[in-house]
Amino acid sequence: MGQGHPHTVYLIDASSRFERKLIESWIATNRDGERCEMIPIPPSRGARRPALDPELEAVLASNGDPIFAPLRVVWFPKTIDGVRAARVSDLWTFGDPRDPGALRQAWIARNSPERFRVAEAEPAPLSDLRRRWREASGCDAGATLGLAEFVARQAALALERAERRLRGARYKVPRFVREDISTRPDFRGAVGALALEQGQPAAKVERKALAYLDEIAAIHSAYTIDLAAQLSRLLYTRSYNEELRYDRKQLERIFALGQRNPLVFLPTHKSNLDHLVLQQILYENGHPPNHTAGGINMNFFPIGPILRRSGIFFIRRSFKDNPLYKLVLQHYIDYLIEKRFSLEWYLEGGRSRSGKLLPPRFGLFANVVDAFERGKSEDVHLVPVSIAYEQIGDVGDYVAEQRGAAKQAESFGWLVGFVRRMRRKSGDIHIRFGEPLSLREAIGDGQAPEERRKLTVQKIAFETAVRINRVTPITPTSLVTMALLGFGDRALTLEQVVDSVGDLVDYAARRNLPASTPLDACDTPLIESTLNALIASGVATVYSGGRQSVYGIGADQHLAAAYYRNTISHFFVNASIAELALVRAAEPDVEDRHAEFWASTLRLRDLLKFEFFFADKDEFERELRAEVAIHVEDWEDRMQRSRDVLRILRQVRPLAAHRTLRPFLEAYQVVTDILEHGQVHPDDGSKFSSACLALGKQYMLQRRIRSAESVSKALFETAVKLARNRGLLDGEDESVRAKRSALADEIRDAIRHVDAIDAISRGRHAGLLR
Repeated sequence: MGQGHPHTVYLIDASSRFERKLIESWIATNRDGERCEMIPIPPSRGARRPALDPELEAVLASNGDPIFAPLRVVWFPKTIDGVRAARVSDLWTFGDPRDPGALRQAWIARNSPERFRVAEAEPAPLSDLRRRWREASGCDAGATLGLAEFVARQAALALERAERRLRGARYKVPRFVREDISTRPDFRGAVGALALEQGQPAAKVERKALAYLDEIAAIHSAYTIDLAAQLSRLLYTRSYNEELRYDRKQLERIFALGQRNPLVFLPTHKSNLDHLVLQQILYENGHPPNHTAGGINMNFFPIGPILRRSGIFFIRRSFKDNPLYKLVLQHYIDYLIEKRFSLEWYLEGGRSRSGKLLPPRFGLFANVVDAFERGKSEDVHLVPVSIAYEQIGDVGDYVAEQRGAAKQAESFGWLVGFVRRMRRKSGDIHIRFGEPLSLREAIGDGQAPEERRKLTVQKIAFETAVRINRVTPITPTSLVTMALLGFGDRALTLEQVVDSVGDLVDYAARRNLPASTPLDACDTPLIESTLNALIASGVATVYSGGRQSVYGIGADQHLAAAYYRNTISHFFVNASIAELALVRAAEPDVEDRHAEFWASTLRLRDLLKFEFFFADKDEFERELRAEVAIHVEDWEDRMQRSRDVLRILRQVRPLAAHRTLRPFLEAYQVVTDILEHGQVHPDDGSKFSSACLALGKQYMLQRRIRSAESVSKALFETAVKLARNRGLLDGEDESVRAKRSALADEIRDAIRHVDAIDAISRGRHAGLLR
């Protein structure tokens, strides 16, 4: 390119006369006197988008085959500490340093010439451009209408690639999204078919479709990407340590997969910082921002425009009755998958209010699977991501919502309040990546029938959730809260807390579970500092007026403590189920203790299936067999008599069922009691929720339930899902009432078995608690 070419047509992307002079000077230096033409194209920067130069259409209509060579001036920010990036200070000084005004361009060229370059895009002959245009538009060989716009757009895209080589992959962002999607024959055909089906004018439906596309699509800006990264760092460091904890080598291995196929990042959603944190680690490793699905409720001034320009695309909460909106969203996802842009969304849909991973939403999974099955990419890699915090400032809001308070609507005032709350230091943020899941390996080639496809989408989503849980790190906060909650309202000395945490640490070590930091069963200083952090946030309390300081859950803070415990409860669910099944197998009325153990585990698995992610039945059985074998290797051969089963149970350490499952079972008891007595139906919504909260509070005061964290809207809602699944909401006839009574009895039996585990645990710690 530097040597010039006979009959070269330079397509000049210049935002000012000064830039045009710089480009002309570059051409004079590099073309060696050979014949050339210079034609301006609409500039990539600046508010105005002038019409195409008529000279371009004249050249395109000629019989020759000239070479088209796009050129653009690229401007760079100052280098500070070895990094070229726009800074927050640019907001109130000279604006975007990559898009300086004409006066500033002249000043930079004169005083800092290293801060600009003329970018040369890959040249292309007219014959090649005509061929590509015919393939894209489906036009006849002799047609030229629309060719000039296509050439100008291809020139701009080629210049984007050239500019990216100069700036780095961090700024790989799509251009001309609206133009590319709206001119595709499959999009126009689908919109036209829908217009015909609805009996509306095609032009009217197309205008509405483009309005939807404008509402959805992200509009990336390199300037905003830089500023968003710096604002994100300023925001999260108000509460958290600056260094984010993650494995850089693992991240690079993931992006190596993304060289050939698109990546879909699927993080947990615990805090409003989740997106900022994940984007931050991509930014600091030189990767472009993900195209992240965000609820349209976050599209408010001033945060909405910033989020859209840094990679968020906004989608409506509900659009099942809007086929045109669904069509536009599908084509937007198709475009991103085809162009290999990374995607991101929260598979749970919204933030978890309980701390544990919520069941996945399937909508966007289905969109991506559909794009893959229709050949938009050879493969798509789903990347499970767990984001864990030592503490979360939003927990107080979550607790209030679980007790019946309304969720605060997102607004500028809400944003100010969110930032103000981030004053207390809350420790580290840990990001863990699970094993990526290949859609090609999970699905295979070709399109499946609709019913089988729905099942496939669900399996993929659940497998992603399992992989997230598998890498979620155990934090000191989660261990300490689990230990404290295991003793109910009883306060513990530091020695007692260390002993209880030590049992949990030993268990985690035996199972090789992931941890945020290397854990030592006797790490008293770490446990003490964790207690102090929980006291500072009000979750825990300490009394030092006696001979020893004693620690417990703060007044009315059990739901907050349970939030942190629940982030790791999935690691203890199988153990808890095995414990309860052993209690049942040891009861005097059981004849075949081995068979009853396994029957009991399946009943509990079905009872808790809306709370936790379980493997299929065969794998679940293997997991439970290995779980008990951690404590007693030949346990199945020892289950002949009741006392033999109890001996097995006494060798299990730590016992987990009373710590892990009691809140869920007691919440289910509240719901089944209301259903049994027919006080109010779940379809009554807020009335039913209020009734559950009121009865739960009564039961707590009467000590009919022991766990304060059982009184929670989130747990009541899951209980309703179980009731609906078992047909307990289908009328009020005798058979339905019988089913309700049967479920209530099943839950009471499970709670009775939890009480037995609790009693064994308390007996084990009786000497220490004196």
